[in-house]
Amino acid sequence: MKSLWKRGYEWIGERVQLDELIEFMGKKYVPVHRHSIWYYFGGVSLFLFIIQVVTGILLLMYYKSGEELAFESIQFIMSKVQFGWLIRSVHSWAANLFVLAAMIHMFSVFFERSYRKPREMTWVTGMFMFFLALGFGFSGYLLPWNELAYFATKVGTDIAGVVPGVGKTIMEFLRGGEEVTGATLSRFFGLHVAVLPGIFTVFLSIHLVLVQLQGMTHPMEHEGGPRYEVKKMPFFPNFVLRDLLLWLIVLNVIAILAVFFPWELGRKADPFAPAPAGIRPEWYFLFMFQTLKYIPAQVWFIDGEVLGIMLFGVGGLLWLLVPFWDQKSSRGEKNRLINYVGLGVVGYIIALSILGWTA
Repeated sequence: MKSLWKRGYEWIGERVQLDELIEFMGKKYVPVHRHSIWYYFGGVSLFLFIIQVVTGILLLMYYKSGEELAFESIQFIMSKVQFGWLIRSVHSWAANLFVLAAMIHMFSVFFERSYRKPREMTWVTGMFMFFLALGFGFSGYLLPWNELAYFATKVGTDIAGVVPGVGKTIMEFLRGGEEVTGATLSRFFGLHVAVLPGIFTVFLSIHLVLVQLQGMTHPMEHEGGPRYEVKKMPFFPNFVLRDLLLWLIVLNVIAILAVFFPWELGRKADPFAPAPAGIRPEWYFLFMFQTLKYIPAQVWFIDGEVLGIMLFGVGGLLWLLVPFWDQKSSRGEKNRLINYVGLGVVGYIIALSILGWTA
């Protein structure tokens, strides 16, 4: 067996230069300090995306898109397909944990100033992936064609429709018409399983290449000279094995959640029925939804919803471009304002999400 393994390794190594790859990975080091744990959330996000892809492909074998077939096909998956209920629950829980892990990764990079020169493009590609992750959540929510998903999508696309100038065009593009219908479902299905994964894979490839080329950044307090020398560990195998161990723990957490808290299907969507009471979007959109509820209908001459969408748009753009306006961090100087901004954003998201959930 050992000889067979050795021959297989040599056969592959001659064709893809495995020795050079292992040597390259062996020369890479990861800084070890009190904040090192945050490095692992990028890998966890990647692992959860892989779970999404694998379980999504399995669900795709039985799922049927269409106003008359989508809900019934999910029912079939959950009741007739062997372990279908488990695969769907794993897919749904992994989707939520994917957004959570990506959010933790984003904020850890922000507070560590890991976006500073020369890693500006690493931050930008990561942010585009985060926006796409939100797009995955929004487009996938409608696919079961159940009551909550239908009305949440209607509200979400209505909100998109108030964007000044292009709002109506965006709404009709997302819906495939004036109303949320089977055309909307088909459009969201195409976005969810083809368009968004394709774009995400491109950004993911660029992001991973940049991380490998630039390595992981040191904390700012360790860049002051020799007396600030940081401990290091080899990327391979030390860091990789720790990453894999965390992946295994995450997989167990998802399995426990999927088994003991299976994802419910609910009732089939009925466009002619009234919206159910207490309808709200997924938790990662909840703070925005709750904010729009607090803005008055009219602020001076601007419609309240329009103002809210504009503020969120400007805020998202500033967050995307933070490496370019945080010039102090780019020069290696401490910028306390960034900490206050980050803490304010985190506190705002948590507080508004709790208010939205309990309202």
